Amino acid sequence: MEVKIGVQYAPRELVVESAQSPAEIEQIVTDAIAGDGTLSLTDEKGRRIIVPVSKLAYVEIAEAAPRAVGFTVR
Repeated sequence: MEVKIGVQYAPRELVVESAQSPAEIEQIVTDAIAGDGTLSLTDEKGRRIIVPVSKLAYVEIAEAAPRAVGFTVR
């Protein structure tokens, strides 16, 4: 699962590859916003990303798409 997090006043978004389901991630984000604290996610390698909820611009949850390699036709 790929999660993109937009942070206010940051030129680039944070991209996190997570093993959690979209429903689990959505619940974590919703709970963090309701609690007015921090959004904390863990990626597939065990790294933890913590963002203050007050600085969130957006959170995009999407299936990780495999990258095309070589000369493929779309």
